[in-house]
Amino acid sequence: MRRGPRIPWRKSLLVRLLLTSMTIAVLSVGATAWLAVETTTRAIQEERGQVLSDDTDILRQLSGFAATHADWSGVQPSVRTLSRTMGRRIALTTETGRTIADSAVPGTALPARASATVDPLTTDTYTEPGAQLAGIDPRAVGPYVLTAAERTWVKTVAEKRLVCMRRYTSDGRLQQLPSGRTVVIAPDGGAASVPLECADGVLNTPTRTERKALDELNVLAKRCFDRPKKGRDATPVGIGGEFIAGVDTLAGDRARGLGVSQQTQTCVDSARRTQLDPYVAPRARLYLGNLGGQPAGFDLSPTNKAKIVGVTALVLAVTIAMTTVVAIRLVRPLRALTAAAQQPPHRHARVAVTTKDETGYLAAAFNDLTARREHLEAQRKAMVSDIAHELRTPLTNIRGWLEVTRDGLVEPDPDLIAALHDEALLLQHIIDDLRDLAAADAGTLKLHREPVCADDLVAQAVSAHSTRAETAGIRLHAHTDPDLWLDADPVRMRQVLGNLVSNALRHTPTGGTVTVTTRHTGDLAVLTVEDTGSGIASDDLPHVFERFWRAEKSRSRHTGGSGLGLSIVRQFVEAHGGTVTADSEPRKGAVFTIRLPCARFEVSAVSGE
Repeated sequence: MRRGPRIPWRKSLLVRLLLTSMTIAVLSVGATAWLAVETTTRAIQEERGQVLSDDTDILRQLSGFAATHADWSGVQPSVRTLSRTMGRRIALTTETGRTIADSAVPGTALPARASATVDPLTTDTYTEPGAQLAGIDPRAVGPYVLTAAERTWVKTVAEKRLVCMRRYTSDGRLQQLPSGRTVVIAPDGGAASVPLECADGVLNTPTRTERKALDELNVLAKRCFDRPKKGRDATPVGIGGEFIAGVDTLAGDRARGLGVSQQTQTCVDSARRTQLDPYVAPRARLYLGNLGGQPAGFDLSPTNKAKIVGVTALVLAVTIAMTTVVAIRLVRPLRALTAAAQQPPHRHARVAVTTKDETGYLAAAFNDLTARREHLEAQRKAMVSDIAHELRTPLTNIRGWLEVTRDGLVEPDPDLIAALHDEALLLQHIIDDLRDLAAADAGTLKLHREPVCADDLVAQAVSAHSTRAETAGIRLHAHTDPDLWLDADPVRMRQVLGNLVSNALRHTPTGGTVTVTTRHTGDLAVLTVEDTGSGIASDDLPHVFERFWRAEKSRSRHTGGSGLGLSIVRQFVEAHGGTVTADSEPRKGAVFTIRLPCARFEVSAVSGE
């Protein structure tokens, strides 16, 4: 089978299609993966941060409500407002599970677990926004809330101290704490450093309201101090103005300014919780969930949605552009081939070869096919013309002699009958040759192979043409190797040798020589027919096996033969799996060489029959 031309891999259509598909796939997958990771990571981070911030803010506001109210009555409006603002479902229940407030419609199931516990006596969500510290919420002031007059007095004293501090190159600012007391703090939020000239001692003096609350706290703390235990500092501590200053300044429940031990601090904290308990709402559980029962997850922001749409559109545009370019380059030559193939047969249309890939080689093969078809068409026309010419000459002769005989102009003597018979034999010879060629072309030529002795084959051919050679004054010789056997059809091979000998005799002048030889060459049997005739020009050698071809176009039928003999030789030899070649030089004769496979059997066995 003939293999097509080898295409460089860079120009291979298959490689280009694969590279195009891989490029589109890589771009699509890469863009999609990058966009998914980018948007998902950012959305998750934003959502987690936002949800955590919102949940902490909800807890902070509800803890503030609990720190400033003795119970949870009136919290429902605040819960609904927070729910609408934060976009979250908010529900409060008691420790036993009774619903206090819920932003959802009645009957909606609560989330599986509580998100936090609202208890301003144990959790501080005010001191550091976004954090939950252990301790009492500073907004839980209870009996320490100053009256309006006390607030005004404390604020006036604080303003005087701040003016004094600024006079002595010390700075600060005023801050009002949840109890209503105004304090002076440093710009960084810590305790302000008060110059000695400005330390009047008035600002830290408890008001009447605070003094009353401190007395109650001392009573509660004394009970803890009266129960000493091993390893505990049992020294009673009097809680006074320093406590108020320490608590207010730190905005917490750790009165570090007292310099007391951890055991003492525990007693003070316990006493404060007992004191504040009637003023704050009971401990409650906080449930947070998605608003409207929506599934957990995140919704892409408009920015992320725009990114997804933009990247998708870009990938789609690149895909369409690359596919269009490749498709146009592929379809253009195919359309040209289609248009050329649809042209009328007599035009023999060709296409331009512009590339060196599969389509370019296809176009070149199409052009080659068109050229071969054009050549075959020309050969067909020439063969029809030649056949008509070859048949017309003997038919014209036969018709002419018959007409003059019918008209009585010539007597039908034996010579006339012999001439008409020769013309009829020539017609039969031409028809037989055409039939054999047609069978060979159609692949229906039947061969009856058998072991054939080359000596017998050559002897028969020489014997059949010896009379003609003697008449023409030509010496006909044979030189054969003994025991050379062929696996061939003897009838067809006699016809092959007969055509070659006849052709050699026809072109050899009187006194010339025609020699037929056979010899071994490896596994091949080589048969040659050599003459000393006029020879064949080098330009004519490639055409000698073509049908009806003659080197001398003006040669008559008497000297030229039918023009089919050598064509039949080539067809029959190739049908046997062999080859035939012609070599010649002008005026030095010609040599026709046949190479056929030898018969595969023991010669001795055949010879012993």
